[in-house]
Amino acid sequence: MTFAADAVIALVALLHVYFLALEMFWWDKPLGLRVFGMTPEQARATKALAANQGLYNGFLAAGLLWGLSQGAAGAQIKAFFLLCVLAAGVYGAATASLKILYIQALPAAIGLALLWLA
Repeated sequence: MTFAADAVIALVALLHVYFLALEMFWWDKPLGLRVFGMTPEQARATKALAANQGLYNGFLAAGLLWGLSQGAAGAQIKAFFLLCVLAAGVYGAATASLKILYIQALPAAIGLALLWLA
């Protein structure tokens, strides 16, 4: 069960690295425009905010990777950062798009459940 938990946690970390790239580097590029359904004008107007948001996603990824690097001793670190991801996902789903619940919060919840079972 530990392998499954760590695999899901690694997936959540990789998702947040992807979110970082989308928000910091690709926000006003064709991929970012398509993913977020924005016009180039909207992207230009919100680019700095998106980069800030991307940086926070990077911190979440870094925390999860830190926890993974600690093995079994990193269980509390992994749990803390998964809870942060879950809270961000629930908030994002409530305020921005319900899709965030499935893309961000659900994988974190699965990771937490597997971590608890391990």
